[in-house]
Amino acid sequence: MDDRNVGYAQGIGSSDIGTFADNLAESLDRQMKIAFEPEERKALRRFSSTEVAGLLRVSTSNLRNRHKDGSFPEVHTDNRGHRFYTAQEVDELRNILERTGKNAESYRPGRRVGDRLQVLSVVNFKGGSSKTTATIHLAQRYALRGYRVLVLDLDPQASLTTFFGFRPELEFAEGGTIYDALRYEDQVPLSDVIQKTYFHKLDMVPAGLMLSEYETETANALARRMQPIFAERLALTLEEIEADYDIVLIDCPPQLGFLTLTALAASTGLLVTVVPGMLDIASMSQFLKLASETVKAVEEAIGRRVTWDFVKFLITRYEPSDGPQTQMAGYLRSILAGQVMTEPMLKSTAISDAGMTQQTVYEVDPGQFIRKTIDRALTSVNGVADELEQTIQMAWGRR
Repeated sequence: MDDRNVGYAQGIGSSDIGTFADNLAESLDRQMKIAFEPEERKALRRFSSTEVAGLLRVSTSNLRNRHKDGSFPEVHTDNRGHRFYTAQEVDELRNILERTGKNAESYRPGRRVGDRLQVLSVVNFKGGSSKTTATIHLAQRYALRGYRVLVLDLDPQASLTTFFGFRPELEFAEGGTIYDALRYEDQVPLSDVIQKTYFHKLDMVPAGLMLSEYETETANALARRMQPIFAERLALTLEEIEADYDIVLIDCPPQLGFLTLTALAASTGLLVTVVPGMLDIASMSQFLKLASETVKAVEEAIGRRVTWDFVKFLITRYEPSDGPQTQMAGYLRSILAGQVMTEPMLKSTAISDAGMTQQTVYEVDPGQFIRKTIDRALTSVNGVADELEQTIQMAWGRR
């Protein structure tokens, strides 16, 4: 009998699906190791003088002169004499500028005395709205800008975890994820599950399939009146590491379950991603309505209001040449006015192609792309991150 027809003759059972999963996991693990040889872990590229000048907010001539006068240490140069910097070296230059430059505080944009930890949840009701893409690009941009960043993967599908070069079904099958820090029995400190990444100043807390158990366990915990309830668990967990970071970014699952509600209750700000199409906007409207009603119930349960410093809507997968998309983006801005970010995240082949190898536009070698394509993607992502950074700074009472 042809093996291709076995499923029709005998039926496909759960063991067959498990075999599919095992085969895919093994193959993906091999591909990951090939992609990241010889380290078998992701590594971050070096950045050009132009990129570094933009990150430090200085001119390229200032950067060049600082090297000439010896106030900046020398870094790697190619055979044409062009300088390239690691993320750590960028941070060392930032330290020097803070000590010796004018407006020293501007080179350290993170928290100051009295500033509270900014916890941003990236949310939407449906998949495909670039939540994970937005989260990881924002996290990396802010780390490069000098912020101390922690990202939490709160989606059991663990796409963000995979983006960082981990294989959750292999490396965290026995634990070591955000679930361990949120569960109702044998809870561990958040610091026990924080992973250092290849990205300077950027740490992450991984997810895995076990995280889906949190939904069922929370329902049981509510019935048994266990304390602290779900709406307070993440906020309390974050208190342990609060002094170690400036910004926490949370990639939420694409539904309004207990995981998302746990994140919302712990957040100081929300970023709602939305594709500018009628069905996507209608879905987002339903999400906001349901979220409003559900958060009211949470407030009654915890005895306090849930408030955020800001709620911003980020238009994603945007194509300026697409007439209907432009129309829907304008419609969204007319309804929500200043809550919609001015900068959209463009639909870009550079972003999607980089994602095929679990990379971002900050990680890929720019030489692999047409210069115009990668520059357009970087301009878009940087614009979004910089605009949201201003919102964060305003929440700290600056600018």
